[in-house]
Amino acid sequence: MPTQNNYTPHLPTDYDAQVRRTIPYYDSMHTETIDLVRSLKEEPDVWLDTGCGTGTMIWNALRYFPNTRFMLADPSETMLDQARMKFVNVERVRFIGPVSTQGLITEIDERPDVITAVQCHHYLSRDQRERAVKVCFDLLNSDGAFVTFENVRPLTAYGIEIGKKSLGRFQLENGRAPAEIEQQLARFDRDYFPITIEEHLSLLRRTGFKVVEPFWYSYLQAGFYCIK
Repeated sequence: MPTQNNYTPHLPTDYDAQVRRTIPYYDSMHTETIDLVRSLKEEPDVWLDTGCGTGTMIWNALRYFPNTRFMLADPSETMLDQARMKFVNVERVRFIGPVSTQGLITEIDERPDVITAVQCHHYLSRDQRERAVKVCFDLLNSDGAFVTFENVRPLTAYGIEIGKKSLGRFQLENGRAPAEIEQQLARFDRDYFPITIEEHLSLLRRTGFKVVEPFWYSYLQAGFYCIK
């Protein structure tokens, strides 16, 4: 399968440092995801992280889930290369890809108990996003959990303006140059395509999840968890 682009503006070798200067509370998304999975009824046997990037979240999760086997997938070969360097000789971590979430349906040979998708589906069109979520639903074990964090669209033009202003100020205070910030904010609706929280909830319910809950919101990002 050919290598696909995950559209991040950051180089894989510098991704972890740069993304923390771009997205407020980026590490909190990982912490909240891990805490949510720890709150499930049982430790998962298999956890699939799609759009895994450099693998930082799963690296942090390892100590909390000593018996879980992890599968890491990403559309970018170079991101996977960075992730592989974190998990040398970690036998319970398996890499898949490069592959998009939509392509996972033919790549996975066992059903995960947990699938996570953190900051990876907002690059997709609405139809592609719907297909990606459906693939996650179809792959999950019965009663399995899907946890996702995405950029979200405020409900009004005023809300979008305020959200961009807040995000720009965060980036400026974290050392990003004004020209970089302008380029980053211009990617909204050009390189990535946020949908509202209400649209997220509707999509997740329409997919067939029996439990759909929003559980985190900050700036222009939100987190959701679902149970199949």
